[in-house]
Amino acid sequence: VQLQASGGGLVQPGGFLRLSCTERGRHPRYRAIGWFRQAPGKEREWVSCFSISDGITRYADSIKGRFTISRDNAKYTVYLQMTGLQPEDTAVYYCAPDESCDYIEVLRTITRDDFWGQGTQVTISS
Repeated sequence: VQLQASGGGLVQPGGFLRLSCTERGRHPRYRAIGWFRQAPGKEREWVSCFSISDGITRYADSIKGRFTISRDNAKYTVYLQMTGLQPEDTAVYYCAPDESCDYIEVLRTITRDDFWGQGTQVTISS
């Protein structure tokens, strides 16, 4: 399955953005979509996951309460609504598929560029 992340931009601290992850192809094996991010000089971090099978969502502690993940089934798109953005949220955001949300965090260790695609840049700055 191919995913395309979009919606990034430059916003001031306290602002909001909505990222989109559109499925360009589908495979019955992949029943979850996760968001990840990588800040300059840091390792990739798992952010959130949406389970297509049952609608269950999961969030990393660092963004819990500020970010909301959802899916438009008709558009095959998963959204990451981000509010209360802070400079530490600055990163390239990526989305990736997995069989479930149970162990999706492990994907963060994948280093192949062709797995992650280009991602979408989010910059929080005044």
